[in-house]
Amino acid sequence: MKDFPYCDIRFADIQLLRYRVPGFEALPLRQKTLVYYLSEAALAGRDILWDQNCRYNLRIRRMLEAAYKHMKAQGTESEELEAFETYLKRVWFSNGIHHHYSMDKFQPGFSRKFLEEKLREMGYPVEEDLMEVVFNPEVLAKRVNQCDGQDLLKTSAMNYYASDVTQAEAEGYYAGIKKADEAHPVMYGLNSRLEHDENNQLVERVWKSGGMYGKTIDRIIHYLEMAQGFAESEEQRQVIETLIEFYRTGDLETFDRYSIQWVYDTACCIDFTNGFTEVYGDPLGLKGSWEGYVNLRDDVATRRTKQLSENAQWFEDHSPVDARFKKTECRGISAKVVEAAILGGDLYPSSAIGINLPNSNWVRQEHGSKSVTLSNLTHAYAEAAKGSGFREEFVIDEATRHLLDTYDDALDDLHTDLHECLGHGSGKLLPGVDPDALGVYGSTIEEARADLFALYYIADAKMLELGLVPDAEAYKSQYYSYMMNGLLTQLVRIESGKQIEEAHMRNRALIARWVMAHGSSAMSLVKADGKTYLHIESYPAVRNLIGQLLAEIQRIKSEGDYEAARRLVENYGVEVDPELHQEILARYRTLNLAPYKGFINPRYHAVRDSSGNITDVRVTYDESYEEQMLRYSKDYSYEC
Repeated sequence: MKDFPYCDIRFADIQLLRYRVPGFEALPLRQKTLVYYLSEAALAGRDILWDQNCRYNLRIRRMLEAAYKHMKAQGTESEELEAFETYLKRVWFSNGIHHHYSMDKFQPGFSRKFLEEKLREMGYPVEEDLMEVVFNPEVLAKRVNQCDGQDLLKTSAMNYYASDVTQAEAEGYYAGIKKADEAHPVMYGLNSRLEHDENNQLVERVWKSGGMYGKTIDRIIHYLEMAQGFAESEEQRQVIETLIEFYRTGDLETFDRYSIQWVYDTACCIDFTNGFTEVYGDPLGLKGSWEGYVNLRDDVATRRTKQLSENAQWFEDHSPVDARFKKTECRGISAKVVEAAILGGDLYPSSAIGINLPNSNWVRQEHGSKSVTLSNLTHAYAEAAKGSGFREEFVIDEATRHLLDTYDDALDDLHTDLHECLGHGSGKLLPGVDPDALGVYGSTIEEARADLFALYYIADAKMLELGLVPDAEAYKSQYYSYMMNGLLTQLVRIESGKQIEEAHMRNRALIARWVMAHGSSAMSLVKADGKTYLHIESYPAVRNLIGQLLAEIQRIKSEGDYEAARRLVENYGVEVDPELHQEILARYRTLNLAPYKGFINPRYHAVRDSSGNITDVRVTYDESYEEQMLRYSKDYSYEC
C-alpha cells in the first residue's frame, strides 16, 4: 500500500487518520478469526463508555444521529446544518458532549430553534432536559473537574457517581471498606457506580452480567466465548475464560486473577485488553473507564523492547531514587512493539501510543506487567506530520531542528518504550501505603514518574551499549522536544483563559517547569524576533535535574505523600501564563494544524460458508468517519 491514505479528514480541532494493519494479511485463518472475534468484543462495549462519560450522552447521541440522517436525506445545505455536522463529529470523537482532553462541554454553533424544528419535522420528541444540557453552557459544564478546593464530584459531569453523591461521601465510603495493611488489595470501586439506595445509604451498582450495563456485557461475553475457540494457546484460552468469569460475577479478586494470568501470557502473537481499565475519567482516580483493543506482535521492532525488559533489574538498580523505594527483584516485566488491529472504548478514536498494564500495584510488584508500543499508530502520526512547518516555527535554530530531524522519531519510540515498560514498572510502595493515597493527584504523579524514568535513562550510556541509540548525542533531541512541549507547544491544546487540567499535560508541564525553575542556567525561555523559544544551555545539567525530580516523585509515590504531590502539581502543573499562551496560540494558527488527532478503524469482514463457518476474514480501510460512527451506533448498542 504505497499510497495508503493515512491523512483523512479535518473538523474543529481534530485531524482523523487511518492506520494500516500490515501483519494481518499474513496470518493463518485461525489467527484471523481470533482477531475478528476479539475485535467484535472490543467494539461491543462502546456504549458503556458513553454512559460513563455523562448520563445524558446516549440519549443525546441518538437524538443527534436521528436528526443528522433526516437532514442528510432532505439534501438541504445551510450554515446551521454545517455547524450541526461539526458538533456531531466532535461528540462522536469524544464519546460524548465534553471535549476528550479539556473536558469542557461543547458549545453548539447552531441554534436551539434549528434543532427543535428538525426534530419536530421528523416526529422525534423534543425533550426539554436534553435541550437544556446541550444548549445551556452552565449545565454539566465540565466532565472531569480537577480544581483544588472544590467538590470534584458535584462539579463534574461524569457518571461514575450519582449526581447527589459528594466527594466527602465517596472518599469516606471507600476509606471505610478498605482493610488496613492489606497485602493484596483489590482495586476498590473499579467496576461500579456509587449511589444512594432507598434508605439513603451508599451502595455500589456493579458493572456485570445481570447488573449495570448487563446487556452490553453479555454481548462482550458472547464474542469472548467465540474467541476462546480460536485461542493460540491454553494459557490464552484461560485468560479469556477468567475475564468472562469476571464479567459474569463483577468480583474484583477474579479481576486480579485475570490480570495475573494475562501478565504471564506472553508467547502469543495476538493479544488484547478488554474491560474497566484507566481511571483518568474519575476525579477521584478510582473508577475504570471501559476500553478494548486488539494487537499483533511486530517481531522485528520487538527486539528493541525485549532488550529493555531483559535489563529491567539493571535499570532499577541504577535508578537515582532512594534504595528504600526500589524493587529488589523485577518480576515479569515484558514489552513488545505491536500493530493495533482495532481500537475500542476509551482508546477510540483518540488513542494512546503506548500502554502498560495491569494497574494494580501489588500485581505489578509481585507478578510484573506488560507494555506495548503501537507502531502502526506512531507511523500514521509521523506520516501526517511531514511538511507541517511545526519545527520551523517553534524550534530555536537550524542546528536544533537538524538534531530533531535526525533523531526525534526514533527517540520518541524509545521514550515510549522506556516510559511504558520500565517507568511504570519501576519502584514500589512502602508497606502499608494505600495505592490511592495521592487521590486526585495520583494519575499526574504516576505519569510524571514514568516520563522522568524514560528521560533519565534515554541519556544513559546503557542505551548506546544496548545499541538502542545511534550515538551519545541522540538523547538531546528528546530532551529538547519534550521540554519544548511541556513549556510551550502543548499550550495549543488549551483554550484562552483556561488552566491545565488533563493529567498527562500537567505531568509534562510539571517536569519542564520544575527543571527550568531549578536550573535556569541549564535551560531557559528566550525571546528572538518577538517570539519565545526554549534554549538549552547544558543537556547534562538538565539530566541531573531530571534525576533529582525523579527521586522526589518516587518518594512521593512510595510514601503516599499527598501534600507533597499537591504542592508539586499545583505549583508547576496547572497555571498558564496568559501572555505566553496567546503568543503560542497565534503562532500555531498560522500553521493551520489540528492540535488533536485520532483514528478511523479498519473494518473486518467475516466470510462464511453455507453452514456459517468462517472461511476467511478480510480487512478494508475505506469506511468513512460518518459511516463508521453510524454503523457502530447501529450494530453495537444493547440498551446500556
